[in-house]
Amino acid sequence: MIRLALAAALLAAPSAFAAQYTIDPAHSSANFQVKHMMVSKVNGHFKTVSGTINYDEKEPEKTTIEAEIDAASVDTGDAKRDGHLKSPDFFDTANHPKINFKSTSVKAAGPGKFQVAGDLTMHGVTKPVTLEVEGFDNEVANKRGATATTTINRKEFGVAWNKALDKGGVALSEDVKITLEIEANKAK
Repeated sequence: MIRLALAAALLAAPSAFAAQYTIDPAHSSANFQVKHMMVSKVNGHFKTVSGTINYDEKEPEKTTIEAEIDAASVDTGDAKRDGHLKSPDFFDTANHPKINFKSTSVKAAGPGKFQVAGDLTMHGVTKPVTLEVEGFDNEVANKRGATATTTINRKEFGVAWNKALDKGGVALSEDVKITLEIEANKAK
C-alpha cells in the first residue's frame, strides 16, 4: 500500500530531472492579432506575463507549464480601444482579471520544436488549446527562451462582441492569432 502511494506521488510530481524556470515578465510578452474591418490586422499585447516551466531536457514529454496573464495589462497602443477591451464586451477584467494556461501534455516535434497541449482559461471559460513551440532547447546563462503560437476562436471563450458593417462583413474576425515570446530564468 505504501509503495502504491509512493509511486502515485512520484508520477504526479514534476520529473526528478526537470529544472524549474520562472517566466521573466520583463523579457516576455503575450501578443495577439485580429483582423479589423475585414481589411487589416490589429496587434496588441499584454504587459504582464508570469509563470513556471518545469523543463525535463532528457524527457521533454514530462515538462509542465503554468502561466498567468494580467488581462488588465492589455495594450494596443490606443487608450480608448484598451478601455473597451477591458470592458464586459471583451475581457471583462473586473470579473475575470487573469488569463491562465496549464499544460496537459508536451510532445517533441523535431529539434527545438514542441507541441504543448493545455487548458486555456479566459473570460471565465476553459478550453483546450495546442501551442506550437520553437526553442527552449538551448540554455545560456541560466536562461531559456521560446516562441509559442496558436489561433483561437474568441467566441468559444465568450468574447463575442462584434459589429456588422454597412456593406457586409463584421468589425472583428472571430479568429485571434496568439504569439507568446517567453524568456525564463532557471530557479536557484
